[in-house]
Amino acid sequence: MLSSRRMFVSKISKMLVAGITAVVMTGCASYSTPEPQKDIVDTAVSAGTFNTLATALTEAGLIDTLKGPGPFTVFAPTDEAFAKIPADQLSALLADKEKLTSILTYHVVAGKVMAADVVGLDSATTVQGQSITISASDGVKVDNANVVQTDIVASNGVIHVIDTVLIPQG
Repeated sequence: MLSSRRMFVSKISKMLVAGITAVVMTGCASYSTPEPQKDIVDTAVSAGTFNTLATALTEAGLIDTLKGPGPFTVFAPTDEAFAKIPADQLSALLADKEKLTSILTYHVVAGKVMAADVVGLDSATTVQGQSITISASDGVKVDNANVVQTDIVASNGVIHVIDTVLIPQG
């Protein structure tokens, strides 16, 4: 009688261990980091705080570029950042495709530069051709903009959110 009870307990224990293992393995799989499915543009649009940036990218004809394979690092100004520009100046900027393209490409660095890499840099060359200044002495700043959120990973790069629109020199 005792040995059949031990066999029963042993079988139940094995079934419980197998069941718990299956649950744990399934749970771990669901917590693995999936590859992002959205590109930089779709990621920014779905956030809901980059409407002006999306409009500007459309006006400049840069949507297809930033939906391309990349990788790109985008220092993305929020709608609040664009709101710092007086309305008449922003309207004029959106109407000037050449100047708008220059400003927008000044926010993009070729390659995927994560926050851990950004803090180790003094500057980075933008797609526009000029360099942005990077400082990590008091928070992270890119030129005169504060980086307020980092490492929003997209399928073709990464977005770092900034609080001010960057304006290239000259």
